[in-house]
Amino acid sequence: MSLPYKRILLKLSGEALLGNKHYGIDPTRLQEYASEIKAVSDLGIQVAIVIGGGNIFRGLKGQENGISRAQGDYMGMLATVINGMALQSVLENNGLKTRLMSAIDMQAICEPYIRRRAIRHLEKGRVVIFGAGTGNPYFTTDTAATLRAVEIKADIILKGTRVDGIYSGDPEKSKEATRFDHLSFDEVIKKDLSVMDMTAFTLCKENNLPIVVFNMNQSGNLLSIVEGKRIGTLVV
Repeated sequence: MSLPYKRILLKLSGEALLGNKHYGIDPTRLQEYASEIKAVSDLGIQVAIVIGGGNIFRGLKGQENGISRAQGDYMGMLATVINGMALQSVLENNGLKTRLMSAIDMQAICEPYIRRRAIRHLEKGRVVIFGAGTGNPYFTTDTAATLRAVEIKADIILKGTRVDGIYSGDPEKSKEATRFDHLSFDEVIKKDLSVMDMTAFTLCKENNLPIVVFNMNQSGNLLSIVEGKRIGTLVV
Protein backbone atom coordinates (compact mmCIF):
# COMPACT_ATOMS: atom_id res chain seq x y z
CA MET A 1 0.00 0.00 0.00
CA SER A 2 1.30 3.44 -0.94
CA LEU A 3 0.76 5.80 1.99
CA PRO A 4 0.40 9.58 1.53
CA TYR A 5 2.46 10.51 4.61
CA LYS A 6 5.85 9.33 5.78
CA ARG A 7 6.10 11.47 8.94
CA ILE A 8 3.21 12.97 10.91
CA LEU A 9 2.85 15.28 13.89
CA LEU A 10 -0.15 14.32 16.03
CA LYS A 11 -1.47 17.12 18.23
CA LEU A 12 -3.61 16.02 21.17
CA SER A 13 -5.31 18.24 23.71
CA GLY A 14 -4.77 17.61 27.38
CA GLU A 15 -8.53 17.78 27.92
CA ALA A 16 -8.90 14.77 25.62
CA LEU A 17 -7.19 12.64 28.27
CA LEU A 18 -9.92 13.46 30.77
CA GLY A 19 -12.26 10.93 29.22
CA ASN A 20 -15.18 10.76 31.64
CA LYS A 21 -13.20 12.29 34.48
CA HIS A 22 -13.36 15.89 35.67
CA TYR A 23 -9.62 16.11 36.32
CA GLY A 24 -6.45 14.19 35.51
CA ILE A 25 -5.99 11.25 33.18
CA ASP A 26 -8.53 8.58 32.24
CA PRO A 27 -6.55 5.32 31.82
CA THR A 28 -9.16 3.94 29.42
CA ARG A 29 -8.83 6.95 27.10
CA LEU A 30 -5.03 6.74 27.34
CA GLN A 31 -5.10 3.09 26.28
CA GLU A 32 -7.45 3.89 23.38
CA TYR A 33 -5.06 6.54 22.10
CA ALA A 34 -2.07 4.23 22.49
CA SER A 35 -3.82 1.57 20.40
CA GLU A 36 -4.62 4.10 17.67
CA ILE A 37 -1.02 5.35 17.59
CA LYS A 38 0.39 1.80 17.52
CA ALA A 39 -1.76 0.92 14.50
CA VAL A 40 -0.24 3.85 12.61
CA SER A 41 3.32 3.21 13.76
CA ASP A 42 3.02 -0.45 12.75
CA LEU A 43 2.52 0.71 9.15
CA GLY A 44 6.01 2.22 9.22
CA ILE A 45 4.84 5.80 9.54
CA GLN A 46 7.05 8.02 11.69
CA VAL A 47 4.98 9.49 14.52
CA ALA A 48 5.74 12.58 16.59
CA ILE A 49 3.29 13.80 19.24
CA VAL A 50 2.61 17.05 21.06
CA ILE A 51 0.09 16.88 23.89
CA GLY A 52 -1.43 19.73 25.89
CA GLY A 53 -1.75 19.98 29.65
CA GLY A 54 -5.22 21.43 30.11
CA ASN A 55 -6.46 18.37 32.00
CA ILE A 56 -4.03 19.29 34.79
CA PHE A 57 -3.33 23.02 34.58
CA ARG A 58 -3.90 25.91 32.19
CA GLY A 59 -1.66 28.97 32.36
CA LEU A 60 -4.50 31.36 31.53
CA LYS A 61 -6.63 29.82 34.27
CA GLY A 62 -3.89 30.49 36.79
CA GLN A 63 -4.30 34.22 36.35
CA GLU A 64 -7.70 33.98 37.99
CA ASN A 65 -5.95 32.68 41.10
CA GLY A 66 -3.35 35.42 41.25
CA ILE A 67 -0.62 33.47 39.41
CA SER A 68 1.29 35.52 36.83
CA ARG A 69 0.78 34.53 33.19
CA ALA A 70 4.44 33.56 32.71
CA GLN A 71 4.50 31.47 35.89
CA GLY A 72 1.21 29.83 34.97
CA ASP A 73 2.47 28.98 31.51
CA TYR A 74 5.53 27.27 32.96
CA MET A 75 3.22 25.28 35.24
CA GLY A 76 1.23 24.29 32.16
CA MET A 77 4.44 23.15 30.44
CA LEU A 78 5.15 20.83 33.37
CA ALA A 79 1.61 19.46 32.99
CA THR A 80 2.38 18.54 29.36
CA VAL A 81 5.41 16.57 30.55
CA ILE A 82 3.24 14.66 33.05
CA ASN A 83 0.85 13.77 30.21
CA GLY A 84 3.79 12.87 27.99
CA MET A 85 5.18 10.52 30.64
CA ALA A 86 1.80 8.82 31.00
CA LEU A 87 1.41 8.41 27.23
CA GLN A 88 4.99 7.18 26.89
CA SER A 89 4.45 4.49 29.51
CA VAL A 90 1.26 3.18 27.91
CA LEU A 91 2.76 3.23 24.41
CA GLU A 92 5.69 1.17 25.66
CA ASN A 93 3.28 -1.25 27.34
CA ASN A 94 1.84 -1.70 23.84
CA GLY A 95 5.24 -2.66 22.44
CA LEU A 96 6.35 0.65 20.94
CA LYS A 97 9.77 2.22 21.38
CA THR A 98 9.47 5.85 22.45
CA ARG A 99 11.41 8.94 23.40
CA LEU A 100 10.09 11.83 25.50
CA MET A 101 11.89 15.08 24.69
CA SER A 102 11.46 18.27 26.68
CA ALA A 103 12.01 21.91 25.74
CA ILE A 104 12.87 22.48 29.42
CA ASP A 105 15.87 20.63 30.80
CA MET A 106 14.83 17.80 33.16
CA GLN A 107 17.32 15.06 32.47
CA ALA A 108 16.04 12.58 35.06
CA ILE A 109 12.83 11.98 33.07
CA CYS A 110 13.24 13.44 29.55
CA GLU A 111 15.82 13.92 26.87
CA PRO A 112 16.54 17.55 26.02
CA TYR A 113 14.95 18.56 22.73
CA ILE A 114 17.56 18.54 19.98
CA ARG A 115 16.17 18.71 16.45
CA ARG A 116 18.64 16.37 14.78
CA ARG A 117 18.32 13.83 17.58
CA ALA A 118 14.53 13.93 17.32
CA ILE A 119 14.71 13.27 13.57
CA ARG A 120 17.11 10.38 14.15
CA HIS A 121 14.75 8.82 16.68
CA LEU A 122 11.92 9.03 14.14
CA GLU A 123 14.09 7.49 11.43
CA LYS A 124 14.76 4.56 13.79
CA GLY A 125 11.02 3.98 14.20
CA ARG A 126 10.63 5.46 17.67
CA VAL A 127 7.53 7.44 18.60
CA VAL A 128 8.75 10.85 19.77
CA ILE A 129 6.72 12.85 22.29
CA PHE A 130 7.57 16.54 22.59
CA GLY A 131 6.90 17.96 26.06
CA ALA A 132 7.04 21.38 27.72
CA GLY A 133 5.67 23.27 24.72
CA THR A 134 8.20 25.61 23.12
CA GLY A 135 9.92 26.13 26.48
CA ASN A 136 8.69 29.72 26.52
CA PRO A 137 5.64 31.32 28.17
CA TYR A 138 2.94 33.05 26.09
CA PHE A 139 2.99 30.30 23.44
CA THR A 140 0.36 27.57 23.20
CA THR A 141 0.89 23.87 22.58
CA ASP A 142 -0.66 24.45 19.13
CA THR A 143 2.29 26.72 18.39
CA ALA A 144 4.66 24.14 19.86
CA ALA A 145 3.13 21.45 17.63
CA THR A 146 3.49 23.60 14.52
CA LEU A 147 7.05 24.62 15.38
CA ARG A 148 8.13 21.02 15.97
CA ALA A 149 6.34 19.85 12.81
CA VAL A 150 8.22 22.42 10.73
CA GLU A 151 11.53 21.60 12.42
CA ILE A 152 11.29 17.84 11.86
CA LYS A 153 9.85 18.32 8.36
CA ALA A 154 6.59 16.51 9.09
CA ASP A 155 4.31 15.99 6.10
CA ILE A 156 1.17 17.07 7.97
CA ILE A 157 -0.26 18.07 11.35
CA LEU A 158 -3.13 15.88 12.54
CA LYS A 159 -5.07 17.73 15.22
CA GLY A 160 -7.13 15.25 17.21
CA THR A 161 -10.14 16.80 18.92
CA ARG A 162 -13.53 15.67 20.22
CA VAL A 163 -15.39 17.01 17.16
CA ASP A 164 -15.20 15.63 13.64
CA GLY A 165 -13.76 18.66 11.88
CA ILE A 166 -14.00 22.42 11.47
CA TYR A 167 -17.47 23.93 11.63
CA SER A 168 -18.96 27.30 10.74
CA GLY A 169 -19.88 27.64 14.43
CA ASP A 170 -19.66 25.66 17.64
CA PRO A 171 -21.37 22.32 16.82
CA GLU A 172 -21.87 21.65 20.54
CA LYS A 173 -23.89 24.85 20.90
CA SER A 174 -25.53 25.40 17.51
CA LYS A 175 -27.43 22.84 15.43
CA GLU A 176 -27.06 25.16 12.42
CA ALA A 177 -23.25 24.87 12.39
CA THR A 178 -22.06 23.14 9.22
CA ARG A 179 -18.88 21.14 8.77
CA PHE A 180 -16.27 21.89 6.12
CA ASP A 181 -14.53 19.04 4.30
CA HIS A 182 -11.79 21.17 2.78
CA LEU A 183 -10.54 24.72 3.37
CA SER A 184 -7.66 26.89 2.21
CA PHE A 185 -5.60 28.86 4.71
CA ASP A 186 -7.07 32.09 3.31
CA GLU A 187 -10.62 30.81 3.70
CA VAL A 188 -10.00 30.03 7.37
CA ILE A 189 -8.80 33.59 7.94
CA LYS A 190 -11.62 35.13 5.89
CA LYS A 191 -14.31 33.13 7.68
CA ASP A 192 -12.61 33.73 11.07
CA LEU A 193 -12.74 30.02 11.91
CA SER A 194 -11.15 28.60 15.03
CA VAL A 195 -8.54 26.03 14.00
CA MET A 196 -5.44 26.99 15.98
CA ASP A 197 -4.23 30.17 17.60
CA MET A 198 -3.04 32.71 15.01
CA THR A 199 0.66 32.25 15.72
CA ALA A 200 0.43 28.51 15.06
CA PHE A 201 -1.84 28.94 12.06
CA THR A 202 0.39 31.57 10.46
CA LEU A 203 3.40 29.30 10.88
CA CYS A 204 1.52 26.53 9.05
CA LYS A 205 0.48 28.89 6.28
CA GLU A 206 3.99 30.30 5.78
CA ASN A 207 5.49 26.82 5.59
CA ASN A 208 2.68 25.31 3.49
CA LEU A 209 2.08 22.69 6.18
CA PRO A 210 -1.36 21.06 5.80
CA ILE A 211 -3.60 20.46 8.83
CA VAL A 212 -6.30 17.87 9.36
CA VAL A 213 -8.75 18.47 12.21
CA PHE A 214 -10.55 15.27 13.15
CA ASN A 215 -12.29 13.37 15.94
CA MET A 216 -9.58 11.41 17.75
CA ASN A 217 -12.17 9.70 19.94
CA GLN A 218 -13.67 7.83 16.98
CA SER A 219 -11.86 4.51 16.75
CA GLY A 220 -9.97 4.03 13.49
CA ASN A 221 -10.00 7.67 12.38
CA LEU A 222 -6.26 8.20 12.79
CA LEU A 223 -5.45 5.06 10.81
CA SER A 224 -7.93 6.02 8.07
CA ILE A 225 -6.31 9.44 7.64
CA VAL A 226 -2.78 8.08 7.24
CA GLU A 227 -4.12 5.54 4.74
CA GLY A 228 -5.35 8.46 2.63
CA LYS A 229 -9.07 8.44 3.43
CA ARG A 230 -10.90 11.74 3.80
CA ILE A 231 -11.68 12.14 7.50
CA GLY A 232 -12.37 15.44 9.26
CA THR A 233 -11.43 18.77 7.68
CA LEU A 234 -8.31 19.35 5.59
CA VAL A 235 -6.73 22.81 5.58
CA VAL A 236 -4.16 23.23 2.84
